[in-house]
Amino acid sequence: MDEPTTIEYAVAKKVKKVAPRRPTEGAQLLGQRAEFALFYYHHVAGLIRFVMRLGATPHEAADAVHTAFTEAFPRWAQITAPNAWLRTVAARSYLRQTAGREHPTALMPDLPGDASPLDAVTLKEEEQRVYIALTSLPPRQRHVMAWHLDGFTHSEIASALGITPEAVRQNYARARAALKHSLGLASKEGR
Repeated sequence: MDEPTTIEYAVAKKVKKVAPRRPTEGAQLLGQRAEFALFYYHHVAGLIRFVMRLGATPHEAADAVHTAFTEAFPRWAQITAPNAWLRTVAARSYLRQTAGREHPTALMPDLPGDASPLDAVTLKEEEQRVYIALTSLPPRQRHVMAWHLDGFTHSEIASALGITPEAVRQNYARARAALKHSLGLASKEGR
């Protein structure tokens, strides 16, 4: 009878040594930082491309994205939809950049250092044509198209931009038609 008790005691003692402790506040903070860093690593290039679709130069886009991630970091645990939140903040940051200047500035030289977020965004010739065509669209159509190209649904875009889903569909259809015409794809479909 004593033997099972001692075995149970030995197992319980061993489990107690191996079992993880309840996470402390410091460990939770470290986990949030790691989660944030991983999210940044996986999404920074896509977010820069998103802002470029709004008409930004690569440097303007990187600056707007950096601002968005900087604003996101202190409230990372409270952000429930980080993809949409970061796109909204980055777009607003870019629009604030352009609102204050009268004429576009020349390209800034690359920043010194080992790695730049722009290194992850290299555009092929075909992609550059699409980005140039996107800049010819009216702002609302350009915003809708940028969100759509990042995989958001019409209802998600409507919610993010504060417009109706019908307005999103209409702007998307117009943007798509304008892009087809601008890129010379409209005439090829009729053949």
